[in-house]
Amino acid sequence: MSAAMDTESTYSGYSHYSGHSKKAHRQGSRDRHKSPRSKDGSRSEKSVTIQTPPAEPLLGNDASRAEEGQDDNWGETTTAITGTSEHSISQEDIARISKDLEDSVGLDCKRYLGLTVAAVLGLLVFLTPIAFILLPQILWRDDLEPCGTVCEGLFISVAFKLLILLIGTWALFFRQPKADIPRVFVFRALLLVLIFLFVFSYWLFYGVRILDSKDTNYQGIVQYAVSLVDALLFIHYLAIVLLELRQLQPMFTVKVVRSTDGESRYYSLGHLSIQRAALVVLENYYKDFTVYNPALLTASKSRAAKHMAGLKVYNVDGPGNNASGQSRAMIAAAARRRDSSHNELYYEEADHERRVKKRRARLVVAVEEAFTHIKRLQAEEQQKAPGEMMDPREAAQAIFPSMARALQKYLRTTRQQQYHSMESILQHLSFCITNNMTPKAFLERYLNPGPTLQYDRDRWFSKQWTLVSEEAVTNGLQDGIVFVLKCLDFSLVVNVKKIPFIKLSEEFIDPKSHKFVLRLQSETSV
Repeated sequence: MSAAMDTESTYSGYSHYSGHSKKAHRQGSRDRHKSPRSKDGSRSEKSVTIQTPPAEPLLGNDASRAEEGQDDNWGETTTAITGTSEHSISQEDIARISKDLEDSVGLDCKRYLGLTVAAVLGLLVFLTPIAFILLPQILWRDDLEPCGTVCEGLFISVAFKLLILLIGTWALFFRQPKADIPRVFVFRALLLVLIFLFVFSYWLFYGVRILDSKDTNYQGIVQYAVSLVDALLFIHYLAIVLLELRQLQPMFTVKVVRSTDGESRYYSLGHLSIQRAALVVLENYYKDFTVYNPALLTASKSRAAKHMAGLKVYNVDGPGNNASGQSRAMIAAAARRRDSSHNELYYEEADHERRVKKRRARLVVAVEEAFTHIKRLQAEEQQKAPGEMMDPREAAQAIFPSMARALQKYLRTTRQQQYHSMESILQHLSFCITNNMTPKAFLERYLNPGPTLQYDRDRWFSKQWTLVSEEAVTNGLQDGIVFVLKCLDFSLVVNVKKIPFIKLSEEFIDPKSHKFVLRLQSETSV
């Protein structure tokens, strides 16, 4: 209970607003509700402001605050301000979102329609051989010629072949879909059409040559059903080749670049369509690319805004001569500041790295001390009664306050605070304690930004993607093709290059040629 009270007292300051921030928030709300008008009385462009509460953040989401002016003890005398995050969305964005929702509904209908057609066709395929064998027994049983042992052996063969076909079909086709693709999968559609035509032709021949004439050769009818099952097994083998084996051999190398920060990866792909290659790229993106952090992209923007804010133009000739003079003065001042901007960038990055290293060292020491304390608690608790033992959650709540401030400062300095809530940190700490993990293993998640799959789904910034390509998405990959995968905040640019043809030659070296002669000079001591 005391550990929980310590945790609450540590984070009690994070949920309060200061008086100044409340005034600023109310003033900002009044300013937003005002509808600005131009001189001719026309309204400005309409926009909608959507306010969403944060999902229990550990730290304030105010990533735009300047870290340069803060000392290392700022958290002891100030109150962390957290509030609702504001995102302005225009009417065009709302229309696009509604269109995406309608498209998603259409994709769901198309997916379920395809599954229904495939299920009906599969049921028809498995029932057709059984129907071929049973229909003569039902309709003209007395007129059939006796078959004997031969037919019984064929029955066993059909039963086992159908079982093998059922298992293979389940393993190849009955899988949980990983994504909704915009177009139909060409090879799968071709296989469905081929199976339909094949079964239809068998039924047509069966109706004309057997049902109409009431053929009495039952052994021939059973062999006809066996031939159908054999052909279905060959079609299943063809499906394995087209759907699975054809794409295994690497033929292309794709370069994937994230448009915001330029992070890139290379992947090798086989013969795939553009839409299926996009799925492979997205699957690898979630596990290989570091999580998208828009807070890291605001540094350059704030630096440029700071440079422009420092420029002041004074009009000494009167209000009538300021049009061209101010523009020339602004250009000249910007050019002079640009000459020295690289020095400012160098010192800013050096200061940021120094601050990160200092807070990282403090965090490592705090976590190591906390884990040492929990080990000591475990040694003491083993001598107590079983009812007084601490579970991992209670142990995590007991040691968390001692490392909370150092972790808070480090995450805010590295701009990772929006990805780690207090609950997620406690769960990870409890997991590490349960599995007897070291402090280094606990810190691995926070010292270096991990892949997207490491974080909660509501913090991915990328869930629905749009494929943009000049070529048809059902076409295969070719050398030089470029397509783009867009989401709401960024995009992935994919450039396809064909793996070059490699010509490898052989050169034979005779083992007898490895003979050497030692040449001695008279001056040497040998």
